[in-house]
Amino acid sequence: MDMGNQHASITALQEIQRKVKDTEKNVSTFSGLSNDPEYKKLENALLRHLFDIESIDTDGKGHILQARKRATEETERILKELENNANHPCRLEIENIFKEAQRLVAQQMTPFFGGGKGIPEEFEEGIQNILMRLTQVKTEGKSSLRKARYRTLTKVLCVQEILENCLKKTILSLPLSTEAHPSVSKINSVMCEVNKTRWSLIRLLVGVNDHETYRHLSCVLSGLMADLDALDVSGHTEVRNYRKEVVEEINGLLKYLDEEEEAQMTSSYDLAQNQSILKIEELRKRMKEIRSVVLERFHNLSDIHMGTKSELQGLIAQLDEVSAGRNPCIREARRRAVVEVQAVIMYIDLREALERRQHAGDQLNTEHASHAAVWRVLSNLSELQKDVLSFDGKRADKNYMILEELITKQLLALDAIDSQGDECTKAARKQAVKFANNILSYLDMKTDEWEY
Repeated sequence: MDMGNQHASITALQEIQRKVKDTEKNVSTFSGLSNDPEYKKLENALLRHLFDIESIDTDGKGHILQARKRATEETERILKELENNANHPCRLEIENIFKEAQRLVAQQMTPFFGGGKGIPEEFEEGIQNILMRLTQVKTEGKSSLRKARYRTLTKVLCVQEILENCLKKTILSLPLSTEAHPSVSKINSVMCEVNKTRWSLIRLLVGVNDHETYRHLSCVLSGLMADLDALDVSGHTEVRNYRKEVVEEINGLLKYLDEEEEAQMTSSYDLAQNQSILKIEELRKRMKEIRSVVLERFHNLSDIHMGTKSELQGLIAQLDEVSAGRNPCIREARRRAVVEVQAVIMYIDLREALERRQHAGDQLNTEHASHAAVWRVLSNLSELQKDVLSFDGKRADKNYMILEELITKQLLALDAIDSQGDECTKAARKQAVKFANNILSYLDMKTDEWEY
């Protein structure tokens, strides 16, 4: 159709659709709940677009009617996506965990707020437990869920670090007498305000401080910094160092306010683009290549094991060097990668031991019968581990259940072996049980659908 002669209703529809597309960008990354102001804003915008679409006059023309219908369906789809984002089970799980953090702060902070008491151990343990549970929430690759989880993690991580800093040096002490210098009294006063602000920040981070805002706290801290900068402490090293210590405390708290702003950025919550994650994935890729070669040489590893094991150990060393910072998701990704490498090394070690045993010859004739029984189980476990290493399914898969059952049967076979007092058998059986449990744990880890 000649654009110059395009019907006015089609032009109007196209303009509305452009606005709908702009709104969709915000909907796709919306990480809040249905009672958030941003949700209402997006919902109202989409409903307004729907009203505008329905108001388009079709003049009884079929192609305009179809275009209006498509525009309506697209807008309704985006409206449904907004609703799903806010009510997704994983999003609600994140919110429920965060509410536990709120209850924990509300319960534990009141008793020692401003009282100079120590931080309760259950408070620290509770925060750590909340962090671990947040890392286990699935995001299904959805930007909205990743953003919600990242923002919540950021807040709780800030709380954890503030608590850790308090434990390292408690609340700042009063190192100098007011008689040492006229400025000491002012520094002491600022320090007391910093201590109060620290607890206000913790409560604000978890949303239990209705009378405070990030902007106001930032202004308060900046004002305290200005008060310290205005003091003349030249020629008094002790007083200058004291002021420096309080300044460092203020800068530390301002850093947490900056991280709250950072958590709003799209680039920060997309861990798939994180440099540490990219490095971990690079090392995992190499591990998988080595694993494929090892599994192909199932019956003869003797000619490759030295260089292979050395490289695998090198991968573990490189993983140890990957910086996880304070992000538990990156720490968990690194830990799981190390476990994957260790599983391959464990498989190679057992295959080597079984090959050496095959060449033992007459030495096996004097072996205790129960000891030989343990080695038969280990041989079976080696074959099962090969299947586990190559397994790439889910827990609901039939093969998973078969593998789990077969490994459990080998554990039962080990329990049934009577060592008859033979110490070598006892030690071998103990190691075999540990080996079987490690295989089961690795199988569980491969199929728990964890994601960063």
